[in-house]
Formats: sequence, C-alpha cells, structure tokens
Amino acid sequence: MVRLKREEGKQNVGFSSRPFVLCGLPVRKPPACEMLYERRNGDFVLQVTGHPNYGLPFGQDRIVPIYLATLAVRQQSQTIRFRTAAEMLETFGMHKGGKEYRRLVAAFERIFGATIFFGTDTLRGTAKVVQRSRFSFFREAQIWYSRDPEQYPVSEQFENVIVLSDEFYREIVAHPIPADLDAVKVLGGAPAALDLFMWLSYRCFVAKGNEMIPLFGPCGLASQIGSIEYARPRRFREKLDGWLEDIRVLWPECPAKISKDGTGLEVNRATAVLIEQRACG
Repeated sequence: MVRLKREEGKQNVGFSSRPFVLCGLPVRKPPACEMLYERRNGDFVLQVTGHPNYGLPFGQDRIVPIYLATLAVRQQSQTIRFRTAAEMLETFGMHKGGKEYRRLVAAFERIFGATIFFGTDTLRGTAKVVQRSRFSFFREAQIWYSRDPEQYPVSEQFENVIVLSDEFYREIVAHPIPADLDAVKVLGGAPAALDLFMWLSYRCFVAKGNEMIPLFGPCGLASQIGSIEYARPRRFREKLDGWLEDIRVLWPECPAKISKDGTGLEVNRATAVLIEQRACG
C-alpha cells in the first residue's frame, strides 16, 4: 500500500520537525536516573532534559511530535485541536484498546514535561555563528483522558487543545519536513528503523549527488539517530543493514547502502515523499 500510494501520488503526507529528523530521540527506555540525553549531527546538537516525574521521551513517543507537527501545518495554527485520542491511535496504526491508550497518555506526559535544547555552530568566513534555542513542546495543553479513547467530547469546550510553544511552532513553520504517514505507521513499532527512514527521507532529498556519511565518530550516523550505543562497530552495521532492509520494503528506490569498507553510508539524491520542494526546510 505504501509503495502503491507513492507511485500513484496519493501519499498521506504529514510533517516532522527538523531537530527530531536530524537527531533521534532515545529508542529504548533510559534508566530512571538518566534525565539528560544528547545527539549530534555535524554542527547540530540536540539535548533533551526529562521531567523528574515522567522521565525522558523514548520509543514510540516520537510519533507525538510528528502528530503535533502534522496538525500544526495542516491547521496552520499554533493552537491545534483534535477530537479524540482514537484519531491519533488510528493515524499511526495503533490498536484502540486501553493498553495503547495508556501508553499514549504516558507519551504525552513525557513529551509535555521535556525541555529541548537545539543549536548549531557554524563558521562563515572568519566569524563563528552560534545559534541556540531552548524550548518545550507545549506552552499549554488541555487533554481529556477518558477510559474510552473513542469517546467524543460533549462539546467543543471539552475537545483536546494544545498550544505549541513559540519556539517549537516557529521551527515547524520554518522547516516543515514532509513525512509519509503510512510509512510511519508501518515503522511505528520499530523506532530505530523509523528514525533512519525519516533521516534518509530528508538526507536523500537534500543530497547533491552521491555522498558518504561516516558511520562512527563525532559526525557519524551512530551519533545522530536515536539508537543505543553499540560496543562493537560490527554490531551497529548489522543492525543498520536490517533497518535498511525494512526501509527498502516500503521505499524500494532508496539509494542508501553501507560502503564496501563498512565505514560509511552511501546516499544519493532521491525523493521518498512526493510533495512540493518548498515544504522541505
């Protein structure tokens, strides 16, 4: 279905935000005592500080920022509204039972409580340019937790309303990164593969030709996506090869492949989401 919709130009297009495409959130649940998480992508650095009561966002929590960014772009508003939790569960192919609903509620709590630091250091001529932004996802939220995720509110007064923070909304508006929501739905239960798919969708789109991304080191792919640290490079390459296989099932034309010497990932220009180029910041 994902392949057919792409070929027919009927993709269900959503959006993600640049910090969480360039640098992934944790794939697995961090230890309870761990409240600071960091990832780097070249000049970019992402730091996430968790709330002491809820901890760091992780795993499937990454679909919440995608959902919020998608609604913000579609509704063209910093204040976004949705009627029921079932809408979000259905968007990402999650079951509508109580277990998934409780997981979604916990994800919102972790996302709501997190503080994000996103910045870049660049050199322009002889001057060093430092850009920094510290923000929360939400400025305020009114989310009605019902035992029945499909229950519609009795009036607009009781609908779910989220006001995105000024910084997060500006980031989404300035750099909306298109995402194939059907592919996100398929990969939602495999956060590392989802991270790689989102990263490749963007990275292949902006590539000017055949390019090589190192796998390791401060600018390496292992430092960018939200995978756990692997003690042995061979183990990371094995996992990466598996994620690429999953992605090629959905995107057969994906040009990414591990280099023959195993030190880098070769990428080339390609388009995973058929949408006007101006939408990709």
